[in-house]
Amino acid sequence: MSFRSFSRALPRSVPRFASSCAPRCISSIPRTSLLQQSLKIASIPRYAAFSTSRVAHEKEGQVDQELSAKIQSELDMERDTRDSEKLPASISDYLDSSSFELHDTPGHEEVVLTRKFGDENVRVSFSIADLNEMNPEEDPYGDDKALYDESSPNDIPENAQSGGANTKGTINQGHTKDGNINMAPEDRVAPADRQELVDDEGPSERDPNAEPSFPAHINVMIEKTGKGTLQIETTAQDGEIVIDNVYYFADAELADAQTAELDWKRRNLYQGPPFGNLDEDLQVLLERYLDERGVNTALALWVPEYIDFKEQREYLGWLANVKTFVDA
Repeated sequence: MSFRSFSRALPRSVPRFASSCAPRCISSIPRTSLLQQSLKIASIPRYAAFSTSRVAHEKEGQVDQELSAKIQSELDMERDTRDSEKLPASISDYLDSSSFELHDTPGHEEVVLTRKFGDENVRVSFSIADLNEMNPEEDPYGDDKALYDESSPNDIPENAQSGGANTKGTINQGHTKDGNINMAPEDRVAPADRQELVDDEGPSERDPNAEPSFPAHINVMIEKTGKGTLQIETTAQDGEIVIDNVYYFADAELADAQTAELDWKRRNLYQGPPFGNLDEDLQVLLERYLDERGVNTALALWVPEYIDFKEQREYLGWLANVKTFVDA
């Protein structure tokens, strides 16, 4: 081929070579779009890598520690005052000499005493709530019930029982409609002081220097299998048992109604006359009936003391539970 022919062919072959090589060369170079570059720039953090949020388990309250310390101080003071775990001698001595068996569930207000008397099942129950509900201003005459007899008939509270209702709290006496006082010769001595009512198990004399106790409601249930239950509501104070009401239930379940249905059935039953309306001799015999079954002066002295002991123990348990919750 001549030089002239070669020079003419060269311009046409060079573009073809360049066009065939350029796409391959350019495609082998990684390209980054403008959008991808902007995203990379935006993803770069512009602030310090730390968080200002609180730790999940950190306490929110500001008085938790102060409250916990105060509860602990109260616990220490109460424990130093007296031992709430050890029964006082007066309480344990009664349990050792009595025929009753104690049923006391920690954390519950009700306390139950049970015993067998012949073919009878005797159940005595009371609650520590009586200590917290004590209202010393409820009775304007105070603890001296004899003031009822010195007042005029119009001054006697409506809830004061007449006749021999307060048989052990006062002497068997009461106001008549004309304001006079009926008193039989034998009623000049309180039933609690009569020889036939002297308690064999408990003390016959009370300490004259002892402080008056609070009234404790005692519920007595005497059950004979298949023959029903006799329920007697009483009040114990200052070593005396006062009968408030007497009920009889042919169905023993009604005496301690635990359901709304049983309670409804109980309400529809005739529950007997007020105890103060009964014949005085009948009242005295019912007192002796309870006395033979252990509901007597010894029990009346023991119940308020045990209520005070149990309430103290439950209070310490309550403080400990609250502190544990606050510290959790």
